[in-house]
Amino acid sequence: MSESTLDEHRADPPIAGSERETLTGFLDFQRGTLAGKCAGLTDDQLKERAVTFSSLSLLGLVRHLTDVERGWFRQIFAAEDVPDLYQTEADRDADFNGADGADAAGAFAAWTSECELARQITTAAGSLADLARRPTRGGEVPSLRWILTHMIEEYARHNGHADLLRENIDGAVGE
Repeated sequence: MSESTLDEHRADPPIAGSERETLTGFLDFQRGTLAGKCAGLTDDQLKERAVTFSSLSLLGLVRHLTDVERGWFRQIFAAEDVPDLYQTEADRDADFNGADGADAAGAFAAWTSECELARQITTAAGSLADLARRPTRGGEVPSLRWILTHMIEEYARHNGHADLLRENIDGAVGE
């Protein structure tokens, strides 16, 4: 994978933006990195696992990050009463475990929609210091600043997995 292929899916965050512009710019950069790592692959390739004992696949990552976006921005920060799309109480890893039989186009549409809804929620917030309307499972009430920072970390970690998965699929490498 060439840098130009990745660049089609992401824009550099601002060098001298406000705190909000910087955080949302880095989050969108990470979202674009995941999109670029998945670009040009067939449904079967998106479902490939690097190792047989793990359910980790690119499509599983997309499904997982869909639920993560939905969870932090809609369920926790905005207190919307929406269920997870993939994870269940019976299978907290259903986002990964169910990827083998999943519809890739549907998963990407859901991810794109959740990213856009998260952007709208972030834009509508008055301040990065605004607190979530619902506590986490652990009872904490995070600020929007914390959620954005956590989401950057979440994507960065999983984009490392995506690098290895993509290289295993077709040898493509890139930042």
